[in-house]
Amino acid sequence: MTKYMTCINCPLGCQLQVDIDGEIKVKGNKCKKGEDYAKNEITNPTRIITTTVKVKDGDRPLLSVKTDREVPKNKIFDIMKEINKVEAKAPIYIGDIIIENVLGTGANVVATSRVEKIKD
Repeated sequence: MTKYMTCINCPLGCQLQVDIDGEIKVKGNKCKKGEDYAKNEITNPTRIITTTVKVKDGDRPLLSVKTDREVPKNKIFDIMKEINKVEAKAPIYIGDIIIENVLGTGANVVATSRVEKIKD
C-alpha cells in the first residue's frame, strides 16, 4: 500500500510517498524529520489541540487554550468533550493549567491568553 502526504515539520513541505509493505519506506523527504513524521503518521498519529473554553467573571467570554504536548489523534474528540465541560474562573494568565493530564494522556490543557476579572 502507498500513501501520499505533505510533511509539516518545516517550511519546505516535502511531498512524501510512504510505502507500507511490512516495513515503512519513505521517499521525497529532504531531511530525517520528514521520515520520522511519515512513520509517526502511519503508526501513531498525534496532534496539538487548540480551542477555547468558557470563562466565568472575565472581561471576555472565552479563553484560548491548547494542549502542552501532542495527544493521540484518535482521542481528540474525547478530549474536546472534556474541554467543553470546563468553565475557567478569571483572572487567568498565559500558561495556567486549565485541565491537568487530560484523559490520562500526560498532556495539560493550558491558557494561551490572559483574561482579567471583571471589576465589581
